[in-house]
Amino acid sequence: MKITANLLDPSMATSTLPPTDRPAPPQLETDLDTPLKRLCKNAMSGEEAIALLQKFWMLPQLQRELILDAELANVNCTQEEIFGAYKIFYQQYQINSDADRDNWLIRNKCTLAQLEHSVLRTLKLDRFKQMTFGHKVESYFLQRKNKLDRAIYSLLRVKDPHLAQELFFRIQDGEATFAELVKQYSGGKEADVGGVVGPHELSVPHPVLAQKLSSLQPGELAPPLQVADWFAIVRLEKFIPAQLDKVTQTRLIDELYEQWLQSRLHELSIDT
Repeated sequence: MKITANLLDPSMATSTLPPTDRPAPPQLETDLDTPLKRLCKNAMSGEEAIALLQKFWMLPQLQRELILDAELANVNCTQEEIFGAYKIFYQQYQINSDADRDNWLIRNKCTLAQLEHSVLRTLKLDRFKQMTFGHKVESYFLQRKNKLDRAIYSLLRVKDPHLAQELFFRIQDGEATFAELVKQYSGGKEADVGGVVGPHELSVPHPVLAQKLSSLQPGELAPPLQVADWFAIVRLEKFIPAQLDKVTQTRLIDELYEQWLQSRLHELSIDT
């Protein structure tokens, strides 16, 4: 007698039957299964944090801040200076009451301790810059002055050297004005403003053009000179010598500070 299995009865199932496709049981998410979650839970290891800083090119910024922390630890401020720093901060962000301050903290996801640290650190950094680089500003200004001087000049650029020579003579002989020829022939953006460029610091134009401008007198027209792929005619309209005013002094101190910091970062990269 032939016996057939009752496939409706689970007890009769044998290994010869094809396996049923069943979905894998869902994996339970944990609170720490991504770097972001570990970071937010303050559960990220130091090795993982350093690896992420390197991955996203953020490690140099952290190194900058740590270098500064070491230097600023030795900078002291008076209570009057600290009060003044808070006053400037509150004026900048229009904080006029405790409620305004609390709302600012909420908007910026910042604690009061973090705000106080930021204000004090900014004050200390300004003092550190002045103490470390303030006495070097005058000599540094003299080194940089030829690049800080500004000029207003007329510029006409063409690709053809023969055309450039022709246009130069037409301007020189008074047959046409600089602005007329710029509008008709110039291939650069200066054509939109009648050829007048600046005032620009002499570090801005092409070095060949900057060198020529520094040798001209106001109103003097220079013969065509090759600047990269162009042949340029230039006339100096006005020369504005750089002055060591408060704005320039602050800028130069910031430049010296950045040079110092880059040097420290370079030393750190060699050591590591």
